Amino acid sequence: MSLLADILSGLFDRRRAPPPVDKDDRRAPSDLARALMRAPGEDAQRDLAALLLSRYAEQDDAGKRALFLALARDMDVDAAAVRAAVEAYAAAPDRDTYRAFAAAAEPPRQDLIRRVNRVTDATGQIVRMRADLLRLIRAGGGDAPALAALDEDFRHLLSSWFNRGFLVLRPITWETSAALLEKIIAYEAVHDIGGWDDLRRRLQPPDRRCFAFFHPAMPDEPLIFVEIALTRGIPASVQGILHPERSPIPAAEADTACFYSISNCQPGLSGISFGNSLIKQVVADLREALPNLSTFVTLSPVPGLARWAEDEGMGPPPDAQSARRRAARYLVRAKSSAGAPRDPVARFHLGNGARLHAVHAGADTSERGQRQSWGVMVNYLYDRPEIAGNHRRFSETGEIAASDAVRALAAERPAPQPEEVR
Repeated sequence: MSLLADILSGLFDRRRAPPPVDKDDRRAPSDLARALMRAPGEDAQRDLAALLLSRYAEQDDAGKRALFLALARDMDVDAAAVRAAVEAYAAAPDRDTYRAFAAAAEPPRQDLIRRVNRVTDATGQIVRMRADLLRLIRAGGGDAPALAALDEDFRHLLSSWFNRGFLVLRPITWETSAALLEKIIAYEAVHDIGGWDDLRRRLQPPDRRCFAFFHPAMPDEPLIFVEIALTRGIPASVQGILHPERSPIPAAEADTACFYSISNCQPGLSGISFGNSLIKQVVADLREALPNLSTFVTLSPVPGLARWAEDEGMGPPPDAQSARRRAARYLVRAKSSAGAPRDPVARFHLGNGARLHAVHAGADTSERGQRQSWGVMVNYLYDRPEIAGNHRRFSETGEIAASDAVRALAAERPAPQPEEVR
């Protein structure tokens, strides 16, 4: 893993410097985009692409929206040409008619984005550009549908560029560069990191691990990272994991790896999933490095619980047992309009083949935890023999894999203790 990361990082470190930008050329970004599509040679295209990125970075939201609308409207597919190409392929399906159909079906703006990506370090700028686009779409307006169609082209290309084959898994330790550790602090999205001492407690002890995915085109920017506690038994509270006075244990004495925080770092890669691959790769690496580990489980938030209860007309739960029962009903029964589990964290882990193992009240006493779920957290168990079957049933029928204890809570019957997993 380390060797591959070093090789890929070295290759990208030796890329040529970006071309100089012509500061006297004050054309608007939309005009530069059109010129880029007409430029005949690769050098001219690269110069224009660099200038386009520079001009884009200078724009306010109105200027950025203007560029996106130009791409959406002026570089869209030609519906008549697509229709004619489909009819020609249907009448005589061969290589030539298929090639003509594929060319007609691809909007010119996809080629524009590819040309921009030839500039050194452009990939990260394109990711940030998509983050701007998503933000403008969420802001609404009459042009939102056209911008949403444009976003499909960004997502299509970024999904290809950031597929699992290009990603490199790297450990994050207390010896990692300070610049990167600062980003870990900033990007933590589940349990806020309260400065360097807090980060040290999450990285330095022998029973703590952290891993992140990187892309060779963005070697200093984590895409997603996971924090792991090595424990004896399955944790029921994040306070115990993060307590500043806790006593670390030797890694060899742990029997459980608890994934207690997974954070996506790049808003511009929203909808491009890395989490499933990250968990699988980390589990495989931990199994190899620490054969004493027999249980792989999460301690996860329930971010939609309080909102669901409010939508259902419920007030705050009167006690911890009521909070657990509501959480179990929410996770097992509440569905989105598409029929999937309403809770986004549940959708992610259940879709990966995990089992909803246990529900814990008072597990997160932070302000965020109280606001989102009255402090409730849950364990999702990644039991290797069950993962494939759980994933298949969830994908095909929507069946939720849950322990008897959780189902008893959801059914409002007295709940047995969660079974021991070893």
